[in-house]
Amino acid sequence: MTAEQLLAADLPSVGAPRSEQSGMVELIRSSFALVEPHMDDLGRYFYATLFQIAPQTRDLFPVNMEVQRSRLLRALVHVVQMVDQPDDLTPFLEQLGRDHRKFGVLAQHYDAVGASLLGTISHHSGAAWTPEVQKAWSEAYAIVAAAMISAAQADRGPASWLGRVVDHRRVGWDLAVITLQTSEPVPYRAGQYLSVETPQRPRLWRYLSPANAPRSDGTLEFHVRAVDGGWVSRAIVAHSRIGDTWRIGPPMGRMHVEAGTGRELLMVTGGTGMAPIKALLEDLSTRQEQPRTQVFVGGRTWDDLYDFPSLRRLSYSNTWLDVIPVVEKDEGGSGAERGTLADVVTRYGAWADHDVLVCGSPAMIRSTVSRMLVAGTPLDRIRYDPFTMD
Repeated sequence: MTAEQLLAADLPSVGAPRSEQSGMVELIRSSFALVEPHMDDLGRYFYATLFQIAPQTRDLFPVNMEVQRSRLLRALVHVVQMVDQPDDLTPFLEQLGRDHRKFGVLAQHYDAVGASLLGTISHHSGAAWTPEVQKAWSEAYAIVAAAMISAAQADRGPASWLGRVVDHRRVGWDLAVITLQTSEPVPYRAGQYLSVETPQRPRLWRYLSPANAPRSDGTLEFHVRAVDGGWVSRAIVAHSRIGDTWRIGPPMGRMHVEAGTGRELLMVTGGTGMAPIKALLEDLSTRQEQPRTQVFVGGRTWDDLYDFPSLRRLSYSNTWLDVIPVVEKDEGGSGAERGTLADVVTRYGAWADHDVLVCGSPAMIRSTVSRMLVAGTPLDRIRYDPFTMD
């Protein structure tokens, strides 16, 4: 199916019969479960096929494909998990489509990507790749591509922005705070994340969350931890210099706080997940009315709570805010709660009447959300973003 046909096709959507949707979803999930154990091979086969079908797409990607392959697989898993949740999936795909403009992706590239994806799943499925499974995957990809193409074509804003490093401060051997001055303000909302490309790692984009709400001067503050195997994060922490020019992609994510819901807030964060939480709290502090907000900040040791003092100062000057530190090991008697974030947060209750935001590593998000669901927190009250790591 071509890009033009995708936009005109009569495909299953929010209005499709529920039985039709559920049948497609079940086929996709069951077939994906069969190939999921071969994720590394899937990534390699997909890109080999793509570059054979459309050699011109190779220049859109970095020389080293290791990080890019992992991102493809995370995106694929996320879409598979959300394929029956169009109200959440469609905004995500629209953001992704606008974001892909920065790569120079054209509508016709989606045809080659679709052929490569279906060929990859088919190759690794063997006899399980039946006509019914092929139809389900074809329809699902058509929905995905149509949403991304439509959003990209409708976007009239810049494909990316430029920012110059004006401050680079090491706050630990593996952690740095970087401030950028952008050429013009990036239109993000507090809590969203941005993709960045640095001169040290061209064409290798890394998702980072600003630690500040949007400012009229266009400055952005990022907290970056060098993770094991993190090509971009390690280069940013160790080698970024004042004067470097970064390229910044369009905003993504749904970690914002709507006004006027009448509900109190619970924020759970660890590591550099503190950055979007700081941005959200800064934004809340400027509003006429603030909901009662409880923040749990966690880490293995007290040193992991690198920016806790600033959050504590903010709580001292705002009666609507309460901040609780959480550490797994507390040898110095800091007074923090003991345990994992999942342990401590659920120890306080189910938080069923709160809007919940969770920011941190994928492992922390998984464990915390799982425990909260078991404790009785409604799923539709929990919000988190999937792509926040190298």
